[in-house]
Amino acid sequence: METEEKQLENLLKWAAHLGITDSSNGVPSHSHSSLGHSLTISHFPLAGGRGLGAVRGIREGELILKVPKSALFTTRSLLNKDHNLSHAVNSHPSLSSAQILTVCLLYEVGKGKNSRWHPYLMLLPRSYDILATFGQFEQQALQVDDAIWAAGKAVLKAEIEWKEASKLMEQLQLKPQFVSFKAWLWASGTVSSRTMYIAWDEAGCLCPVGDLFNYAAPGEEPNGLENVGGTMNASSLTEGDGEGILDSEKFNPQLQRLTDGWFEEEANAYCFYARQSYEKGEQVLLSYGTYTNLELLEHYGFLLDENPNDKFFIPLDTGIYSSGSWPKESQYIHQNGKPSFALLSALRLWLTPANQRRSVGHLAYSGCQLSVDNEVSVMKWISKKCLGQLKNLPTSSEEDNLLLSTIDKIQDYKTPMELKRVLSTFGGEACTFLEDNGVQSGKNGGELSFSGKTKLSIERWKLAVQWRLRYKTTLADCISYCSEIINSLLCKNVSTVRTKELMR
Repeated sequence: METEEKQLENLLKWAAHLGITDSSNGVPSHSHSSLGHSLTISHFPLAGGRGLGAVRGIREGELILKVPKSALFTTRSLLNKDHNLSHAVNSHPSLSSAQILTVCLLYEVGKGKNSRWHPYLMLLPRSYDILATFGQFEQQALQVDDAIWAAGKAVLKAEIEWKEASKLMEQLQLKPQFVSFKAWLWASGTVSSRTMYIAWDEAGCLCPVGDLFNYAAPGEEPNGLENVGGTMNASSLTEGDGEGILDSEKFNPQLQRLTDGWFEEEANAYCFYARQSYEKGEQVLLSYGTYTNLELLEHYGFLLDENPNDKFFIPLDTGIYSSGSWPKESQYIHQNGKPSFALLSALRLWLTPANQRRSVGHLAYSGCQLSVDNEVSVMKWISKKCLGQLKNLPTSSEEDNLLLSTIDKIQDYKTPMELKRVLSTFGGEACTFLEDNGVQSGKNGGELSFSGKTKLSIERWKLAVQWRLRYKTTLADCISYCSEIINSLLCKNVSTVRTKELMR
């Protein structure tokens, strides 16, 4: 079997032959490699693993990689070259574009070395940690109802789509190992986590070499504004002179992109641009768009330690939604612990007596505080909800931190008894892990060894604990924020009262 280094060498040589290049003039620098002018494949153990590093100083906005349309792995490119595949796919019009691309990927992998894409397919990850791969144990380890529901929904969706596509896979006579649900999870995970947007196919495309960029989250919304969709009407989209702010002469879509790569018709290629300036040796990152950590986990299988676009939800009374027009998804807690604009506005109005809401509605919708008493009530309500949520969760932040450090050391333990002794201090959750993986019953024998399945479970367990710890930390930060606001408001109120008394 070829080493990974040899596989990477073959990939870059194959990519150069297809015209994939990191040269600024769009022409491959070397026939033996598509990289070397701007980028190189490197390993970044603390920042995503394998990725692309700068081999020279790179300027912000500079073209750093170009992948011709002919090199993109798309449903159309495959169907155009394979009549059998095209006929089979066209006989199943009810399947989604993502299902079709997933089947096409399995079909192509089944060709082995006969596939045109073999050098690329050989280097795709062997597994993914997206939510659809989470077993019952990992789902419950998320602890928060919204996250557990999202994971369960992802698993169910994957199962349904696999069953729907099974007739097409049978018609294509795929080998049994490529028709299994395990194979489907791998292929759909590849499509979910590695495809890039193209206008002519909703499923997107796989982009050789371009999918080696690791992710960097876009920054905060411009000017600190939030997306509170549903609160604007048509007049909100026009300037005072009656011209729309989306007027073609004023709006430059290139400046508004949340991603750093897109297909350019004129170049007939997928082009990637540096999102910032990089020095030689630094990892060059790519923004896939704006995602919360739960969304990153659902679609890509990883989390960010610091994600400026993260947000968390707390249970809200149904009356809060009916008292205003703010959509549910806009009422959340920011990753820094601050309540969103829509959540504050909705609560200010909801905590106002019903017979007074009409008179202060315009103030609430504009984000204004209605009164000191009202604002204090809002902060107390949010703080109480956050505290209630934290108390209802099975573990504390301190326990999760300790568990994470233990999970990192799991594979260092020598015997099942040693591992059981350490994990037993964490109660039911750890015991469930031991039972599910045969450690509790001693199935692994005298010496501790983990199967590939168990190792994957450990990684997903760790991701679940990391996510819930971030949730708890954010809610704790929100409680602190609310307390600071309350104290500030009360101090100002006392000062104002004293000033008025002195002026009498």
